[in-house]
Amino acid sequence: MKVSSKLVWQIYMGVFGAVTTIGAQQAIKRGWKFATGKEPPSATDPDTPLTEAAIWALASGVGIGLTQFTVTRFAATRWAKDMGTKAPKIPKIKLKV
Repeated sequence: MKVSSKLVWQIYMGVFGAVTTIGAQQAIKRGWKFATGKEPPSATDPDTPLTEAAIWALASGVGIGLTQFTVTRFAATRWAKDMGTKAPKIPKIKLKV
C-alpha cells in the first residue's frame, strides 16, 4: 500500500511542530522570567494586572507564531531537499460560524 506524500507531510509536520512548539513555550516562559523576574501571569488570576496579562499574551502569541512559521519553512526546505519535490500544500480549514 502506497502512503501519500500529503499524509507523510502531515505526520512529519505534526510531530516536528509539536516538539518545537513545546520547546518554544518553555523558552518564552524562561525569557519572561529573565526579563521580569516573575513567573508568567495567568489570565484567569484576578490579581494579575490587565496590562501584564495582555503583554504576556502578546509575547507568547508572537513567539509561538514565529516558531511555527520558522519550523514550517525549515521543514518545507528539508522536504524539498530530501524528497526532490516541494512540500505538499495543505488546504486551509474553512469554518462557518
